[in-house]
Amino acid sequence: MTQVLFGQSYYLRFDPKLWRAMQPYPPLGTLYAASYIREKGYTVAVFDAMLAESEQEWAQALDEHMPKYAVIYEDNFNYLSKMCLSRMREAANLMIHMAKERGCIVILSGADVTDHYDQYLEQGADYCILGEGEETLAELLSQLSAGKDASGVIGLASRLTLHPSRRPDIKNIDALPFPAWDLVDVQKYKKLWLERHGYFSMNMVTTRGCPYHCNWCAKPIWGQRYNSRSPENVAAEMKWLKENFAPDHIWFADDIFGLKPNWVERFADLLIENDAVIPFKCLKRADLVTEKTAAALAKAGCQIVWVGAESGSQKILDAMDKGDKVEDIYRAAQLLHANGIQVGYFLQFGYPGETWDDVQLTLKMVRECMPDDIGISVSYPLPGTKFFERVKLELGEKQNWVDSDDLAMLYHGPFPQEFYRVLHGRVHHEFRLRKAWKKTDLRGMLLSPYYLLGWTRAEVRLRNFVR
Repeated sequence: MTQVLFGQSYYLRFDPKLWRAMQPYPPLGTLYAASYIREKGYTVAVFDAMLAESEQEWAQALDEHMPKYAVIYEDNFNYLSKMCLSRMREAANLMIHMAKERGCIVILSGADVTDHYDQYLEQGADYCILGEGEETLAELLSQLSAGKDASGVIGLASRLTLHPSRRPDIKNIDALPFPAWDLVDVQKYKKLWLERHGYFSMNMVTTRGCPYHCNWCAKPIWGQRYNSRSPENVAAEMKWLKENFAPDHIWFADDIFGLKPNWVERFADLLIENDAVIPFKCLKRADLVTEKTAAALAKAGCQIVWVGAESGSQKILDAMDKGDKVEDIYRAAQLLHANGIQVGYFLQFGYPGETWDDVQLTLKMVRECMPDDIGISVSYPLPGTKFFERVKLELGEKQNWVDSDDLAMLYHGPFPQEFYRVLHGRVHHEFRLRKAWKKTDLRGMLLSPYYLLGWTRAEVRLRNFVR
């Protein structure tokens, strides 16, 4: 009998946009926790909701493993878990009920759990972990397994907790065991990736947290704290993955990759020395891209760097407390392209105070920098942020997106909600048209009339909003 069954509530099947894209990654945070608890001597198993058809598969896993402890441990390295999509919250609540019906002690951990632990306790959860979970979970299981009172465990909330507290973060994350890859069906992921994309991608992280102060970015798990693995530790894991699973590609899911001085340079050298190079993508701040760093990223095998550009208006970047400049975004694209690295821009529209002229500056930035890919969203108020506090009186009953394609304006933005839906299409149409002609992409060029028509129609509709 399994002592601890881990699960998580992000079901790709319930997110139509990402289901169509079919670029699935196992729940890395859950695998870290499972590995950590297994190292403490418990027998563990993992229910992987990512590729499950429904919550009924969780019920089947409960019946198969008959665990004493059911731990719904969200992948805090998945940005969609931080967004707390309401469809996944519904799934978590149902998973709680299913586990309670089978007599399990139910423990939850995750961003939404940290923000709204009282709601999950009302649904029947026995314990909710606040913030980073591994050490708290280990101490909780130790107390419960010994039949002792767990009320004194730091970083925990229960129905008996009067004043929940948070445990200090793990600083030496090199000491953590590698994720428990043996507990998920890696070959199923590999098959899906190869069938849909012709290559196989796996996920890793090199850090926990982010020290910057973007006022719309929620940090319920690590706050403003930032801890990094050593380049030696990360290179060793890449070599292990290469030898055991032979991925063609790695997604580094860090908020910021290689923040520490000379980290990327040392990392690149180690990969070369140990024959551990695997092509990868990562995220970086624009103001951290230097000539030296860009060259090291290329040496390490980086294919694309995603930059949180957000806006081409300095006024909006300052309002967001981004801490970087529009010229940083331009320079980052130039340096990365010069080193043969592709560039992706995350763009965010609808921040309070944004005008039509600010939108135009963002479009100008995309046009002039010519990133290789873009991701577009609207400002999303998350609990615990300065942005949320600013707009919370405008929030209605709906305070979360249902899925990643929702794009609803949850507060009163500078323009009506329909404006941003039209803008989303308009930006993509222009981007794809320009990209097709720049790269002489035959399929894109054949689609050019469609892109041009969509761009023109959307532009006319947008201008009707600003008259």
